Amino acid sequence: MAAKFMQIVLTPAVQQAQDKYFGKHQVLENAPEIDPLTPSETYFITSRDSFYIGSVSETGWPYVQHRGGPPGLVKVLGPNLIGFADFKGNRQLLSTGNLAINDRVTLFMMDYPTRTRLKLLGHARVLDAHEHPELVDQLAPEPLRTKVERLFLIQVISYDWNCQQYITPRFTAEEVENYTAPLKARIAELEAQLAAAAET
Repeated sequence: MAAKFMQIVLTPAVQQAQDKYFGKHQVLENAPEIDPLTPSETYFITSRDSFYIGSVSETGWPYVQHRGGPPGLVKVLGPNLIGFADFKGNRQLLSTGNLAINDRVTLFMMDYPTRTRLKLLGHARVLDAHEHPELVDQLAPEPLRTKVERLFLIQVISYDWNCQQYITPRFTAEEVENYTAPLKARIAELEAQLAAAAET
């Protein structure tokens, strides 16, 4: 767990709740201004094919949006800078509008098969893709570049890895196919052997 994350989230109200339910609260002092991403976070971030991003509206309501694409859709551009291309969607622009007023974001990144979760806190900027073609080339795979409308750059302040408890393993169709391919091959082999034995 990165120290800055807990310093940010351990507000007085959170500490009061901890006092009520646990009889004491956590205290964290002397956290750095920013927790740099390590190779572990970098690998995890750049291997995801989806994530959830949370922002806050002008009316104070939180909003969470799913983002998906090919594995590696989020790029690590520096020790605390990540970015991703925003493709054509439902044209609501809720996250984009929210971030124009309040640049704070949280990202949830999940690896369901291994029951692993990474949370990120940061400040986001949204750029017009037409004004930054060099970033489009950097953040989007070539087949999808014509679908990029905006670019999100996020200065990561800190992060936290959650425990595996209560995360249900889930698998993509591709993962299921990869896991079952050896079994299917073995079944086909055994069926061929049975067919050959029946002919003798």
